Amino acid sequence: MKPIFVQLRCKPGKTYEVADAIYKTELVSELYSTSGEWDLLLKVYISDEAEIGRFVNEKIACIEGIERSLTTITFTAF
Repeated sequence: MKPIFVQLRCKPGKTYEVADAIYKTELVSELYSTSGEWDLLLKVYISDEAEIGRFVNEKIACIEGIERSLTTITFTAF
């Protein structure tokens, strides 16, 4: 399993609805509300074989109320 982080920008007034919908998918390890340019931060573990772009687009970014997503892939450095 590999961790990815996804930041989401929601349509105005939709952040709580988006967070509830994400929580119900049971795909997310951690879910945070954030300040600034992005509204939500998700930590997701996906299988090593999974295609990250397809996973994010088909499982997360398609949720009603999301305007934009930013995915960060992590690497083991230590």
